[in-house]
Amino acid sequence: MRSKPEIPLIRIAALAAIVVSGACTTPPAAPPSPLRFTQPLVLLGEVHDNATQHALRLDAFRAWLAGGARPALALEQFDRSQQPVIDDLLAQTPKPDADALIAAAGGKGWLWQHYRPFIALALEHGLPIVAANVPRDEARRVMRDGLAATGYRAEVPATVLKAQAEGIEASHCGMLDAATAGRMALAQVARDQFMAQVLQTHAGRGVVLLAGNGHVRTDLGAPLWLPPEVRARSEAIGVLEEGDTETAYDRRVYTAVQPRPDPCEAMRAPKR
Repeated sequence: MRSKPEIPLIRIAALAAIVVSGACTTPPAAPPSPLRFTQPLVLLGEVHDNATQHALRLDAFRAWLAGGARPALALEQFDRSQQPVIDDLLAQTPKPDADALIAAAGGKGWLWQHYRPFIALALEHGLPIVAANVPRDEARRVMRDGLAATGYRAEVPATVLKAQAEGIEASHCGMLDAATAGRMALAQVARDQFMAQVLQTHAGRGVVLLAGNGHVRTDLGAPLWLPPEVRARSEAIGVLEEGDTETAYDRRVYTAVQPRPDPCEAMRAPKR
């Protein structure tokens, strides 16, 4: 059960969201500004199915482009095995529309209606579109053979692996054994390391990374794997639902909770 957030929530526009400093412990004197980006490298978190959050993030992305920014758009929703397909499509004249790109390179399991507008803006402005995830078969190899054997950095603090494993167990409603969660934690670290690599590769022009909040956490996620000089030019923004008290972000944005069924109910239901 999540405890109530430490910071009061203020409804802004019609999006029921606020932006607060990650270090703030008292209510601001005046309503804060809508979400905006203050660094050239933006790690922009999300709860994947929260429509309000996607709308809020899209407004901020659109405003940044209107101000002249031309960053790469990196998405967790594409894995790097699809990067050649994406690059081939971007090289076409005329360029494909967002639906065609998603159909050619997008994987199953994502709510693409939320990401299509970002991709459409990237195509409109000629931005690089970058796959920021690792393929499932590669994640399975990491789980089986370890990080070093698959080309990733193996020096991972024990506290990070422990926290990642505990988060995975919790997300599986406590129905996952500790050994499996530990192996899955290695795959999560590999994803975060690859996202950090994407950010570093495109740091010269700027990047917006769209990823789940876990990937943008400053204590466990991709920011942890950035070189100090790149990290200094980045900001990790947690886009959280009311009641989430996690504070490991440079800044936090709160929105109302997206109505959804309890995922644990289906997992705990007896199989026929």
